[in-house]
This record gives sequence, C-alpha cells and structure tokens, in this order.
Amino acid sequence: MRSGAGFGAAPGDQQPLPSTIPSVHKDRLRVYRWKVIAATSVANALEWLDFVLFGFLATTMAKLFFPPSNDITALLATFATFAIPFAVRPIGAIMLGAYADRHGRKAALLVSIGLMTLGTATMAAAPTYESVGAWAAVVVLVARMLQGFSVGGEYGASMSFLVEQDVNRRGFFASWQYASQALTAVLVTGFATALYAGLTPAQTESWGWRIPFIFGLLIAPVGLYIRSQLTETHTFMAAPRSRAPVREVVLAHWPHIALATGVIAVSAVATYTLVFLPTFAIRELGLPSSVAFLGTMLSGSIQMILIPFIGHLSDHVDRRFLLLGASVGMLLLAFPMYTLLLLIPTLWSLLCMQAVLSTLIAVQLGCTGAIIADLFPTSLRTSGLSISNALTQMILGGHNAIHQLVVDHDDRTIRGSGVLHDVRGWAHYRGRVDNSWQSGSGK
Repeated sequence: MRSGAGFGAAPGDQQPLPSTIPSVHKDRLRVYRWKVIAATSVANALEWLDFVLFGFLATTMAKLFFPPSNDITALLATFATFAIPFAVRPIGAIMLGAYADRHGRKAALLVSIGLMTLGTATMAAAPTYESVGAWAAVVVLVARMLQGFSVGGEYGASMSFLVEQDVNRRGFFASWQYASQALTAVLVTGFATALYAGLTPAQTESWGWRIPFIFGLLIAPVGLYIRSQLTETHTFMAAPRSRAPVREVVLAHWPHIALATGVIAVSAVATYTLVFLPTFAIRELGLPSSVAFLGTMLSGSIQMILIPFIGHLSDHVDRRFLLLGASVGMLLLAFPMYTLLLLIPTLWSLLCMQAVLSTLIAVQLGCTGAIIADLFPTSLRTSGLSISNALTQMILGGHNAIHQLVVDHDDRTIRGSGVLHDVRGWAHYRGRVDNSWQSGSGK
C-alpha cells in the first residue's frame, strides 16, 4: 500500500484504474478532470452560499422574518431555522445516497443541484414578516429544508465522484470538495461586506439581502450544464450494484460509519464556530460589521490555497499523521486563542485566531476526504459517506450556533464552553482513530 493511503484502499480499488473516459489523449483527460472539479464545486458554491449567508446575515434575517419584539428571541429563531434543516440531511443522505449507489453518481448530482436551485430560488423570493406575517418563517424553513435534503446526498455523491477519478491521487481530488467551499466562503464574505459597506441598513433590509441569493441562481444553470456533460467513473461502472445499499452499509459497515463520523466531526465544529465568529464579533465584541468580516475572508483564503496542497501532499505521505498532527494542534491552541480574543477584542486578535485555526482546519480537510472514502467499498461508498456526513452535521452543526449564542449572551465569562465542547469532540475522535490503528486498517 502506498504511504499516502489512509486506512487502506477500499475493496476493488487497490490497483490503478484506466481512464474514466477510454481512448482519449492525456491532455483531454486532464481537462475533463478539471471539469469534474468544477462540476462538484458549483454545487458546493450553492450550498455554502446559502449556508454562509445565513450566518453572516443572521441579524438581518431575524428582523425580516420573525416578530421584532425581542432581538435575542428573533436571532435564536433564525439560528433555529438554520439548525432544523440539519435534521433533514440524513433523509437526503439515505435517499440520494442509495440512488447514487444504484443508478450512478452523475444522476444523483443532477438531482441534488436541481433541488439546491429550487431552495435558493425560494429563498431569493421569500416574503418578509411584514408582508405575510408568520408565513414568512414557513417559507424560509421550506427553502432551508430543500437545501438540507439535497446537501444530505450531494456530499457523498460528489466526494465519491472525485475520489474515483484517480486511485493514486485521491487526496488531491477529494480535497477540492472542501477547497471549493472555502472559495465560496470568500466570495460570499465579499458579498456580505459589500452589502454592509455599500448599502444603508434600510437598503440591506429592504432588498440588498436578496442580491447574493439571486447571484446563486445565476450559477445553477452553469452547474446543471457541466454536470450533464460528465461521464460515470470506470470504478463505479465496474463495481457490482447493491439492491439495498443503505441497509447493507449500516449492517456491515457501521464501525466505518462511526469512524467516518468522528473524522468529519474534528473539523466540523471548528468550521461552524469560524462561520459564526462575525456575528459574535459584531454583537458581543463591538467590532463594526464591515471590519469583522475580514477574519472570514482571511480564513477562507488560507483554506482555499492550502487544502489542495495538503491533499496533494497526502497522496505522498501518510495522511493519518497529518490529520492527527493538526488535531492535536487544534486541541492545544483553541482555548488559548479564544481567550485571547476575549481579553483583546480587536481586529488583529480576530485575524490571528482565524489564521491559526484556519491553517489547522485546512490540514484536516486536506486529508479527510480520502481517508473516509477509503473506508467504504465502491458499491456502498456514496451511502456510507452521505450518512456519515449527515449524522455529523445534524449532531454538531445545527445546535452549535444556538448553544454559543445563548452562552455568549447570558454571561461573557463562560464563552469558552463552546470551545470546550469542541475539545471534547476532538478527544473523542482521536480515541476512535487510535482504536482503528490498533485493530488494523479499519476494515
């Protein structure tokens, strides 16, 4: 086994595979694989455009879609709307994951981006509380649930499609799943910064908040076209098909689902914390909105550049040690960095925290995709990846913002509890990986 392999290649994937498009020139194959990266990145753009905007514009959304009687209650309701779709993700993971394992990754990717587009369109056209009362929150919730369902299956299908492009470069291809998210975070942060800096609060609340969602609708046709031009991977076409992939992966590979869930959890909580740092910095630390977003711009830029590099590196060195090294660094530095931000609530402390944590997260994400993809055989890979990711996001992602907001608002002195929660997750993950190493490759 090559040194870059994580827990061992999945059954049937050991040997280098022929081109996913037979009888084409090497240069054309390279162009095609970049098209694959672009196709998966477009859906990530739609997903994270909706996700990051909802975090950045949480205060504005609270005013627009919920009763304005109590600011904190409205903001909690907004974050609850953010959290509820995470409960829908496992449903999308089960249905779209099984569909991808039976009918192909391409077919599932087309369905998922179609549903994402519908959710984004609903969000862009959503009426406000002032127009339709409580129905405004219902419309937003429906849009968010559509996004949650589609994202539940999108992750596994796109990750499987990426890693099956080249067995010897799994780390590099899988890393683009996360690098494209970082790129989107940078673009969305630019949108949000422009809104706050270029528009008055009245203009932002009146019509400005819709602009980024409308921009997302312009991306969707491009993604649909690119995905329609893709070809199923040789790996998938050569693999046997399972009649009940979800049942089979749960019964036969539940230890791998647990392990993959732990691996994803390492960076998930920290990522969500970084996403909501602008809201925290504005409301509690008193930083101006147009300045606080620079921290997210910095973290997104670091991850966008570093994640593919780490993915490439993980194809040549043992990616397990890269992942564990970054996790230990996060464990040691998270609480001190958070404390520094509380003691010195300035732009530079925010940027310092964002830069250090983003670098460690980038190392984690550069290794994560290939490691968890190797845990599942080709015939069950999408179901296994989708379920593992959906469970992690449902358990950790949805409630994290609400938990931190409640703690932050009630008592400035105990804000560190959110980080301590993250530390418990990292410790739990490390125990899972150590146990897997002791038992072999995890298979």
